[in-house]
Amino acid sequence: MKHEIIIAGFGGQGVLSMGMTLAYAGMVEGKEVSWMPSYGPEMRGGTANCTVIISDAIISSPIINSYDMAVILNQPSMEKFEDSVKENGHLLFEANNIMVKPTRQNVTIHEIPAMIESVKLENKKIMNMIMLGSILAVRPIVTIKSVLEALKKVLPDRHHHLIPINESALKRGMELVGELTTA
Repeated sequence: MKHEIIIAGFGGQGVLSMGMTLAYAGMVEGKEVSWMPSYGPEMRGGTANCTVIISDAIISSPIINSYDMAVILNQPSMEKFEDSVKENGHLLFEANNIMVKPTRQNVTIHEIPAMIESVKLENKKIMNMIMLGSILAVRPIVTIKSVLEALKKVLPDRHHHLIPINESALKRGMELVGELTTA
């Protein structure tokens, strides 16, 4: 199975690290992966996105224009990528940062209050891991165990003490999808 995902938002929201973590988790599971970042010259506040492909077979090209899933963290990215989600795909977006909600009828839309949940967990920097947990609830591309193993590669050693809070964020993201689906 092949999963083609775009993750997009502002620099500083953890867009690139979310994608890199997902790609590393795919590698941990022995899958073929591609991670292609794209960002403006600004370190924080500029737009950033990355394409992640995880597949059981060889990936012929990392360059794609339509996605099985879009994970959107800001309004400019929603405007740019909403129409790029394949029919019957999934569009996940951070509820607090999107003023104009998506209108597509041929995709499944998931409004995730990740920023609010990260404040409840007392660490705004884990918003991206809440979104990653939501991705895994919608489509279990990799396991949480593989993501935690990937975090050991993605995070510098000095931040490994944060892996437990990241695990809590992943699990909360997964729970949110279930809560919002049944609500």
